[in-house]
Amino acid sequence: MQTITIKGGKAKQLLRHHPWVFSGAIESIANSEETGIAKTVTQDGSFIAWGWYDPKSHIPLRLLSWNEEQAVDDKWWAKTIAASVLRRSPFFMDKSSPTTTFRIIFGEADMLPGVVADVYGTLIRVDISARVAWDHKDLIVSTLEKLLQPAMIIITTDTAYCSVEGLSETVLFYQNGAYFTPSKRLEAVRFREEGLLYEVIPGKGQKSGFFCDQRENRKAIEPYCKDAVVLDGCSYTGAFTLHALRSGAAWVDLIDSSATALKQSLAHVHINQDAHIIPKDSRERVNIIKADIFRQMRIIEKDKYDLIILDPPKLASTKAQADKAAKAYKDLNRLAMEKIKNGGIIATFSCSGAISAEMLRTILAWSAQDAGVEVQILRTLGQAEDHPIRLSFPESEYLNGYLIRVIR
Repeated sequence: MQTITIKGGKAKQLLRHHPWVFSGAIESIANSEETGIAKTVTQDGSFIAWGWYDPKSHIPLRLLSWNEEQAVDDKWWAKTIAASVLRRSPFFMDKSSPTTTFRIIFGEADMLPGVVADVYGTLIRVDISARVAWDHKDLIVSTLEKLLQPAMIIITTDTAYCSVEGLSETVLFYQNGAYFTPSKRLEAVRFREEGLLYEVIPGKGQKSGFFCDQRENRKAIEPYCKDAVVLDGCSYTGAFTLHALRSGAAWVDLIDSSATALKQSLAHVHINQDAHIIPKDSRERVNIIKADIFRQMRIIEKDKYDLIILDPPKLASTKAQADKAAKAYKDLNRLAMEKIKNGGIIATFSCSGAISAEMLRTILAWSAQDAGVEVQILRTLGQAEDHPIRLSFPESEYLNGYLIRVIR
């Protein structure tokens, strides 16, 4: 174990429990090539926190514990993982719950850097975005196996971070805590969210395969769906669409750039229709459109839609990209405001951490001004409770949205 000294003026945020230390904040280090636990101190030698140092990571020092008396070892990792899971116990204690998909680890928000873990019925999918989490992957698997006894655990590396972390794009499969290589394509795993049925194929799918962070927001649109013509923009596998159909939507157009996602959307409609969860004629009331949302919004029919859902992918990963992203969000929302019926409802989102709720609200005001409309905010929307926001780590707040009414 070595000691790392932080530059003057750089320790304040770390003492407030922000976990990231970039190379520019490090004043001195005993061995810049040594990976492992490091004691982090101020210039006068005062203790800040225990951290994990890895010179190959784009964030070389990630702080883990601010308790100087606490040893950060395998027991600490197992205890912290268990605590994260048990904080979500209301989700999995009731086996008859209408929801069997939820997040059990949310990275730094749960004091576990570079790892998220989602439950899909009997499957757990772990996504790794930092070398420190990769180094502890076996411990993560064994702890989750002991706690939840899933049918399968899958580990994937986050492709957005592989290059900066020096990780390979990887998918690993575990059963009963042991690694195995599937001999054939794995069967789809079925799970529930708010009583609706979904499927994921283990080892495949964008990011975690299904986005449970929008759970509460999907419920929020339901009161506006009765007899409505709906546009589900960036629909992915159709979760918003299923909520709209269950609530009596007359028609839903799904727009997504992925043909695979759109195909899975139709499969989800069939599954829920066959299970009598959504109306029996639901398949005849949906239409899929493979297109770029920014281009498609320019050519859609005006005054057709009562409800438009805009859930685009992340447009700004860093603050440096925020201005460009803001212009794109403004353009997209302006088009929606111009095309929607008078009095229509828009559920609009940003999953870009660099775009705050306040900034998104300002963007909507600019969009309304350019579209020549008035806008009423009906609800402020955000990430579900299993994606908690850690106040000392503001980067954990990333999903912001508004439910708005457009008045001409």
